[in-house]
This record gives sequence, structure tokens and C-alpha cells, in this order.
Amino acid sequence: MNKALETLAAKVQLTDPSNQQMRFAFAHACAARIRHLLEDPAVADCLDVLGQFVNGTAGLEALALTQHEAARLANSHGGSKSIDGCGHAAVSATYAVAKAAEGKALEAASYAAYATVYAQGGYAAVADRASFEPEFAWQVATLNALAL
Repeated sequence: MNKALETLAAKVQLTDPSNQQMRFAFAHACAARIRHLLEDPAVADCLDVLGQFVNGTAGLEALALTQHEAARLANSHGGSKSIDGCGHAAVSATYAVAKAAEGKALEAASYAAYATVYAQGGYAAVADRASFEPEFAWQVATLNALAL
């Protein structure tokens, strides 16, 4: 959905195995940006372990456990009871953390963008492409900075 990000990701070869550090760092940055939208402290704990992996203080075993736990938490999220969709922000934020922990940076970025927009204005905001532009611009700038 963020075409500029997809173009940049292809240019810097984000999915190449040699770029694992950049991929996880970018995924973590996107998820950390929407941390305040997480409802479950266990999901925030997963985000913390991911951050530790990115900065080198947690290893692959801790990451693997976190990947499993983050996916379980995302798939068991109760959903939103909000009539205007604002409650979907927590669902999207939870999935952003799960995808970030898996190293699926573009998926994490997409979920994080949806979380941000849902939090700002629910269903109406999500229907307006312009609502995503500030987050999309931040994502492109962040990946560009990591790729330098």
C-alpha cells in the first residue's frame, strides 16, 4: 500500500538475507512507534525482546520464542468492540508487533500505519488515503536512514 516504501525496500534489497539487521531494525522501529496503542502488556514484552535482538542483547532463541508468542497473541486478540473502528488500532498494533518479530518488515509497517490511522479516526480515516501519508512518509524516511 505504501508504494514509495515498497520501491525503496526493493532498491535497498530489504528482504535479502544479508540485510537481516536492517530489516529487523526497521520492523522494530515501525512497531515501537505505535507501542502506545498496545493493550496487552505481553505484546509490549514481545516488542521489548525484539528491541533487544536488534541491539544485540538477545539471541536467535529469544527471538524465536518471541515470534511464537507474538503470533499467538495477535491471533487470539479479541478484536474491537468499537462502533467507529478506533478500537481496531490495538488489533493492528498487535499484528504489527507479530510481523516485526517475524522480520516481515513491510507487513509490520503496513499494520503500524493502519494502527496509527485507526487511532486517529477509525473507519472514516482508513477510507481516506491521505490519512496514511504522514505515516508513510515517516516510514520511507526511517528506512532510508537505516539503509545509509
